[in-house]
Amino acid sequence: MATMTYRAAVTRAIQQEMRHDDRVFLIGEDVAKPGGVFKTTGGLLDEFGPRRVMDTPISEQAIIGAAMGAASSGLRPIAEMMFADFVLVAQDLVSNQIAKSSYMTNGQLPLPLVIRFNAGGGLRFGAQHSQSVENWLMAIPGLKVVAPSTPADVIGLMAAAVRDPDPVMFVEHKGLLSSKGEVPDGDIVDELGKAKVVREGRDATIVAVGMMVGRALKAAEFLAADGVDCQVIDVRSLVPLDTTTILEAVRSTGRLITVEENPRLCGWGAEICSIVVEEIFSSLTAAPVRITTPHIPLPHAGVLEDAAIPSVDRIMETVRGAYARV
Repeated sequence: MATMTYRAAVTRAIQQEMRHDDRVFLIGEDVAKPGGVFKTTGGLLDEFGPRRVMDTPISEQAIIGAAMGAASSGLRPIAEMMFADFVLVAQDLVSNQIAKSSYMTNGQLPLPLVIRFNAGGGLRFGAQHSQSVENWLMAIPGLKVVAPSTPADVIGLMAAAVRDPDPVMFVEHKGLLSSKGEVPDGDIVDELGKAKVVREGRDATIVAVGMMVGRALKAAEFLAADGVDCQVIDVRSLVPLDTTTILEAVRSTGRLITVEENPRLCGWGAEICSIVVEEIFSSLTAAPVRITTPHIPLPHAGVLEDAAIPSVDRIMETVRGAYARV
């Protein structure tokens, strides 16, 4: 067991899969000699060489187009988009070609590829470089969407994504890159579509993803001192979604709070609330509560950005307010 940063875990995850399968290669802007703009691919060029670690021109369409072609030829590319916001430049390829290829060919042309990128705010990068895009992507049939919150999950879920027969969008939150966690020795292979109960609790279930998982855990610790014992679930995989774990958890506590960095309108939390209400309405003791970013472009100014993104204090205040209304 070792302690490593989220950033180092990304490198180890890609390295593990490139060692495991010589069909796996990495392609993107500055991923080779520079080691990635977020320093998550350092050393890979030295080990695997320029045929498997490829720098590209500044063209998201070229990167995704090349990855699609390679996947259709039997390879398993990992394509880096740098910032999540830049996926939109190649969104036609992602949404209309990659996501639908297997369906349109009756399974004859699967595209086993991973598109990874850094998402989320908190680092003062402004509205065009700070978006959380999970809800956009999970609305596209044919794509799988993964958002690990810990270094160990980065490695295990990357392995699951690379080995999956379908295209996977792999969301790495910029605010987590320097965070640390324990990682088991040896290869780690996880499973897509499995949420984790990361804190047990009897009074309410808080469901979160990415950086919001850590904030939900901190809020739960403080709330416990007030006598409110919250369970925390790390969704990890938005598509496929582990509704079994979520429903069982909410059934046991009777309350649901979702915490997400996505803008409020059409966020993934709304989908989870809808599923819970439809499936186990009689188990609820109060209406589900959503904690989100407002439906606005994310501000660049620090004080405004901090006010927009759900914080530990806002999670605590919202949970306490929900209890006060009952």
